[in-house]
Order: sequence, then C-alpha cells, then structure tokens
Amino acid sequence: QVQLVESGGGLVQAGGSLRLSCQASGIIISFDTMGWFRQGPGKQRELVARIGSGGGTVYAESVKGRFTISRDNAKNTVYLQMNSLNLEDSGVYYCNGVAFSGTYSGTWRWGQGTQVTVSS
Repeated sequence: QVQLVESGGGLVQAGGSLRLSCQASGIIISFDTMGWFRQGPGKQRELVARIGSGGGTVYAESVKGRFTISRDNAKNTVYLQMNSLNLEDSGVYYCNGVAFSGTYSGTWRWGQGTQVTVSS
C-alpha cells in the first residue's frame, strides 16, 4: 500500500522554525520530483517547494530564502526546513509527487498532512 506520511508540524511563534518530514512507503521516490504543498485556511492547496531526483530545487516566492527542501533517498524521505515563519505560513502541509509542469502529479493519493500553526 502506497503511503505518504507527513510529520513535524506544530504550534510555533512567528520567527520560529520547524522541520517537516515526509516518509514514503510502498513506493521508491528516488527517481521522482517531490514537493511540499500547503493549504491555508480558506485557500487552495499550493506548491511551496519541490526537489528533483538530482537534487535541484525550486521555491515559491513567498518562501524563498526561508524554506529549504531536501531528500534522503536511502530513507525514502523528503524534508522541509522552515525558518523565519510568519502567520501566512500557517496551514496543513502535504508532500507528494510533482509533475514536470510544476503541479501535483496525481500519481499518489494525498496523505493526512501535518498542521503548522504560527502564532503572533
């Protein structure tokens, strides 16, 4: 059974940091472009960072310079280091495959996500 399990979210004050993890099981993600998506309250899900199989990264303008996506193929895991968090970063964070177009690939179902809440 294919599963993407996100963890590491929580409540943090503005300016703080969190590190999210996405553990994949039932699949090998080494050759896939993976991304972190977030869905804020009342907002559509958006891609905030992606990482290619070769390690190349792309970030949304809103998180550039603050977030770092990485992967450990040996652990079949993708990470998102989030620094200098602000209120607009609050939401549920999901990981999943990313198509060449930079959108959700649709290959795997969404996991449960991990909630990030930034307080003032």
